[in-house]
Amino acid sequence: METNKNFSLNCPLPIDKYSHILMAHGGGGKLMHQLIEQLFLANFPPVNSVSHDSAILDLSEKKIAFTTDSYVVNPLFFPGGDIGLMAVYGTVNDLAMVGAKPLYLSLSFILEEGLSIDTLWRVVESIKKAAEICQVNIVTGDTKVVEKGKGDGIFINTSGIGIIEHNLQINPLAIQEDDVIILSGDIGRHGIAIMAVREGLEFETSIESDCAPLHFTVLNLIKEGVEIHCLRDLTRGGLASALNEIAIAGQWEMNIDEDSIIVAEEVKGACEILGFDALYVANEGRFVVFTPEREAEKTLSILQKENPHARVIGRVKKANKGVVILNTVMGSKRVIDMLSGEQLPRIC
Repeated sequence: METNKNFSLNCPLPIDKYSHILMAHGGGGKLMHQLIEQLFLANFPPVNSVSHDSAILDLSEKKIAFTTDSYVVNPLFFPGGDIGLMAVYGTVNDLAMVGAKPLYLSLSFILEEGLSIDTLWRVVESIKKAAEICQVNIVTGDTKVVEKGKGDGIFINTSGIGIIEHNLQINPLAIQEDDVIILSGDIGRHGIAIMAVREGLEFETSIESDCAPLHFTVLNLIKEGVEIHCLRDLTRGGLASALNEIAIAGQWEMNIDEDSIIVAEEVKGACEILGFDALYVANEGRFVVFTPEREAEKTLSILQKENPHARVIGRVKKANKGVVILNTVMGSKRVIDMLSGEQLPRIC
């Protein structure tokens, strides 16, 4: 596992006395307040300089987006990211998928008794850095401690609020017949980066997660006047599950071309070793765009500035039921169903 070479511990908590999380850190007394004030509030001060049970936010806009998510990834740190980075980027990306500009996040921790304070501090530092990159404020949160053996180090819950400054209707029901499906980059990196660490796999080239914020790219598409009908980020279940969810919601047939979907050679190799299908492997920095064919060239020119592997991968047709059909490199057709179970557990 790669270490963060830029990480330097600068924790105001008395680590020599409390080097690990105790049950008392969640008990409502001095230790809990010390943890909150000296670790969390030191990094995420209240936006109005007042610490209270609720944050008061100025949201004068008419259209607000709101989302929530939880993160239970194992391991906590992996090539290209960590649970803290994912907690911020994942929530921001959910807001981006409706074309919202993220503004505020909540942040709640469930900590296991015995967790190293060093580990917690490293996660908090990562969250702080990610929030700065995304230009969002963490405005409220909570901390709970559970007994040793009743958790798994750290679980994180986040909620996000963003504003919608456009008149587009971005959702599965806005898709139209003959829309093209554009994939923002290569797939499978995140899930394989996680599994490579778990299984101790080594490759000639290190596989790093694609964990990244997507809202800047989405907002740029909107700014440039692209007629976006639907967006979806490709997290659990990967590309295949995301397309199936949208196809079922709108009763569409989606035809996608296997030779247009880019999978890095090292990811292909890992999938073969582990018995995975890259179409179902999770991503944390990829999304699909549904847009009229006349918008394809403009959309690709914007996306390829961020990732040269962005491609038109398919088209939408009318159907009596939602279905995803893969045109294989062998010239055959294959129905891509939803997974009946979870291919990769604990990857986000």
